[in-house]
Amino acid sequence: MTRVLLLTLILTVFMHASTQAQDYKEEPEYKALREAMTRTFNEGDSAKFFPAVKALEKYLLDKQDVHGYYNQRCNEIVFLMNRQKIYEAYKLARQLSAELREKKIDKEMYMAYNMQGHINRICGNRDAAKQNFEKVIELMEQEGYWENMPPIYMNIVNVEMGDNPQEALELLARAKEIAEKYAPERVFDIETRRTLAYFNDGDMPRFLEGYKRYKAGEKMGKTSVHGRMVEVYFLASQGKTDEAVALAEKEFNEDGYDAITQIYQKAGRWEEAFNAQRKAFEANDSVNNVVLSNSMEGIRDELIVYDAERKAARIRLITLSIIVCLLGVLVGLLAYLFNSRRRHLKQLHAAYQHALESDKMKTSFIQNVSHEVRTPLNIISGFSQVIADPTLTESDEERQHMATMMQKSALQITNLIDEIIGLSLIESSTNVVKDDIVKVNQLLESVVADYEDNVQPQVTLRVDSELDPEFSFATNRNMLYRILSALTDNALKNTEKGSVTLKARTVAQTLILTVEDTGCGIPADQAENIFERFVKLDSFKQGIGLGLPLSRKLAEQLGGILTLDTNYILGARFVLTLPFKQIEH
Repeated sequence: MTRVLLLTLILTVFMHASTQAQDYKEEPEYKALREAMTRTFNEGDSAKFFPAVKALEKYLLDKQDVHGYYNQRCNEIVFLMNRQKIYEAYKLARQLSAELREKKIDKEMYMAYNMQGHINRICGNRDAAKQNFEKVIELMEQEGYWENMPPIYMNIVNVEMGDNPQEALELLARAKEIAEKYAPERVFDIETRRTLAYFNDGDMPRFLEGYKRYKAGEKMGKTSVHGRMVEVYFLASQGKTDEAVALAEKEFNEDGYDAITQIYQKAGRWEEAFNAQRKAFEANDSVNNVVLSNSMEGIRDELIVYDAERKAARIRLITLSIIVCLLGVLVGLLAYLFNSRRRHLKQLHAAYQHALESDKMKTSFIQNVSHEVRTPLNIISGFSQVIADPTLTESDEERQHMATMMQKSALQITNLIDEIIGLSLIESSTNVVKDDIVKVNQLLESVVADYEDNVQPQVTLRVDSELDPEFSFATNRNMLYRILSALTDNALKNTEKGSVTLKARTVAQTLILTVEDTGCGIPADQAENIFERFVKLDSFKQGIGLGLPLSRKLAEQLGGILTLDTNYILGARFVLTLPFKQIEH
């Protein structure tokens, strides 16, 4: 929703201007005054605009054109709103309302409600804005101002379209019905707005039909303030998302973020949709800041004025207190709105990031598991077909090789499922039994023995322990074995030449177990990332990225810590530290 009015003259309504003759509108003096007001309005220079509009207002009063005079009063309010002087605009609107009531100028009372509606819409008070515009419709019906009702209906449509699209469409239908009878020139603009509503509602067939009607009308010389947005949405409907976004940014700047969000959403580009929505919130927050700051400045100025007059009369002090209370409530409401939106933005950001992370983990899991299962299955399937062939002529050595490969592939699948189940069990487990008496050196030797067949020819796998051969402590043997096994497996996968060494030592009451290799190493900036689930720095290596996360979880449940030593530069070194109480022999 656009929060700031465009820098264009909104002369509210031009209807039954006055019972007085208006031949003066062809007079050079009137044309000069009106041209000066229009020019300074568009320039946005308050030092020039207000003298120009006051001169035009005086001229209109001299000509007894009451309607024209109050139109210019409305232009003062619109000028302030365009400059985001919301507090000053609010004061002028209240003055206008009070003056019209005091002078009982009922025919022009709709102007005051119309200005209040625009102010409430800018401040985000949509319910109040809707009530104001509905009051304008009521007054226009009483006075018979039918030809100018469609624009007011469009104001209500802009308020309701986001939350009540069905009611907005009904209002558009009502606006079109009135326009066809009293203001045919407005029908094309209303139909163009309805075409935008079809896109927002996801009704692409009706949107495309509406676009064809718009282009046909355009060829006939018809124009609509919604035409540029229709062109943006048409590009999006044709799958030209980036072109649509570029056009929206060019044509609407910050006011286009809501449209850009919808375009990305319909294209399924959720991350970009979130970023556009965030920019829309930031733009709205910026406007709220301006409104709040302006209101605070207005309060400060009012306090200075009333404080100077306080001694003049007691009645002024009472009046000042009432005004300050009302303004305090207004400031409080604005502050609450501002803080609520910021909280909502933070919650949205957190939820969106969580959703993205979950989706990323799911995708990684599917891709990794699919690849890691498919490869060994293909080996087993292929070799089983070869062995089953009665015409097989391979030697016993080749048969043995095939059988070995099939066994390794089966083991690979078993280890994969074991990792997944292991992580699941760890997540759901709360109590860990740590009453196994483990001889550390013996455990390290068993890990080395289990992986001897996986060592490449140019790699040495060994144990380097500073512990006493009988050193033992109480822990969960299976969980500790899983950690050391996963770290050893990881080291062997990434070491083509050199050594993989399992080390052990103690410092005070802490057992330090180290698995270091002379492989490709791990960048220091990835020291924590590698412990995330499904993270693989080399996608061509075996595994699904669960070994290290599982190992860290196991270490934590054993009361220890598993880290990567970023100071080690010959390869990779993982350090497991565990508190212990040594068993006495």
